[in-house]
Amino acid sequence: MAKTKVAITMDTSLLSAVDSLVEQQIFPNRSRAIQQAVQEKLDRLRRTRLARQCAKLDPAFERSLAEEGLADDSTAWPEY
Repeated sequence: MAKTKVAITMDTSLLSAVDSLVEQQIFPNRSRAIQQAVQEKLDRLRRTRLARQCAKLDPAFERSLAEEGLADDSTAWPEY
C-alpha cells in the first residue's frame, strides 16, 4: 500500500506517551504507533455508525417483516 508522509501537531504529553510505547518496544516507531491508533479509531467509528443506524429501526415493524407470511405457511411446512 502506498504511504504518504504527513506532519501533525500534538500535545507534548501525548507525544511523550507515544515515545514511551516505542521505548517499551510495543511499536517499532512513532509512525507505526500513530498509524495504528488512527486505524483503530476509524474502525470504532464505523462500528458505532452501524449501531446508530440500527437504533433507528422500529423493533415492532422489523418483527412484523420477519414474521410476515409465517402464520399462513406453517401448515404447509413438511414434517421432519
